Amino acid sequence: MTTQTNKPSHAVYHVDGEGQKKFWTKIGAAWAHEDGEGFNIQLTCLPVDGRLVVRKPRADEQKGDAR
Repeated sequence: MTTQTNKPSHAVYHVDGEGQKKFWTKIGAAWAHEDGEGFNIQLTCLPVDGRLVVRKPRADEQKGDAR
């Protein structure tokens, strides 16, 4: 299993709303397990509505640029 001292493989977002009115907020990070069967997820907050989306980081996020 990957330790959380490594760079996360994915970003975790809270998505509120639908269609053109949806709003994405980055709320955490995810580390893929070495066997590819799951993730360790660390959140900085816990949303009470909306949905969570786990995605690979965009190129500008990997460089450390602000979103």
